[in-house]
Amino acid sequence: MSEFVDASAFNFEQGQRARKLFAAVVLAALDDAIADDKKYGNGPDQIARWARSRDGREVLSCAGIDPNERVVAGLMQFVAQGVRTSVALSREESERRNAQQAEAA
Repeated sequence: MSEFVDASAFNFEQGQRARKLFAAVVLAALDDAIADDKKYGNGPDQIARWARSRDGREVLSCAGIDPNERVVAGLMQFVAQGVRTSVALSREESERRNAQQAEAA
């Protein structure tokens, strides 16, 4: 019985690592689309095309993200904002956004 529990825990851990790897690919695709948006002005279209493609849907699914139109719209909106993922995920940016929302309310 102990071996089954150990094997299940190992498999779960491996699955979580794989999900994080695919999530990193999604973040890289977002950064590429933001760079395209700044350079060519077509970033939201690029991320939408990627997310609707077979490869994009597969990567999103493996990252634990349901590849539906609501997600595609969210990705497009994120790219349109032009904030790189490393900045958007930082604590400073989060605090800045929260302060802006508090001032607006």
